[in-house]
Amino acid sequence: MVYTYGFGESATVLLSYGLIILAILLTLGAQLFVTATYKKYVKVPNSRGITGAQAARYYLDQHGLQSVGVVQGSGFLSDHYDPTSRTVTLSPDVYSKASIASVAVACHECGHAVQHQEGYFFMNIRSALVPIVNVCSYLGYIAIVIGALASMTNLIWLGIMAEMVILLFQVVTLPVEVNASRRAMRDVQSSNILCMGSEISQAKTVLTAAAMTYLASVAATLLQVLRLILIFGRRRN
Repeated sequence: MVYTYGFGESATVLLSYGLIILAILLTLGAQLFVTATYKKYVKVPNSRGITGAQAARYYLDQHGLQSVGVVQGSGFLSDHYDPTSRTVTLSPDVYSKASIASVAVACHECGHAVQHQEGYFFMNIRSALVPIVNVCSYLGYIAIVIGALASMTNLIWLGIMAEMVILLFQVVTLPVEVNASRRAMRDVQSSNILCMGSEISQAKTVLTAAAMTYLASVAATLLQVLRLILIFGRRRN
């Protein structure tokens, strides 16, 4: 059977490309925004001269987390908390510089350690989804491609469902990240790690910019799922 495009199908193709472009623009725009914001405030020293590593250590100790390590990693904005090894890894600039951005990012990552300690609901769900998402990220598009080539509709929809699991994971990640930032800013203020006023406001700006990347990821994945449904929902074997 020769498959031809009618007017409706042409519109679908154009819309699908539009969704791709929009997803790329959202992701790229968020990355550029957080990078520009971080680079701006990593050059702004905090008045107490506290490095990210020092802020992280103080934050963790205040919450009784002396067993959680703080180490220097590599790469740009590669900061993260590993619940398996119970380690906060900070990128070189965050670890060593006494800037507004360094303290904000370091305390945000420590917020995840506190979430882990307290058994924060959304973090538990996120952790449970990690192995499933690892499988879905590899098999989702493989199933879609093979299903499309072999005209196996069920396999295509299995791939789309895998993409929906990834979307669910990203949606669950949002409250985890927002909550970590709120914890960080609350404790930064109460412990006077940063001075009240402009330094707190600047730190919030850094963390808000970082949150935009997670929001953009959710939007981009949602657009991608809609695009797949739009394309394959119209096709018949």
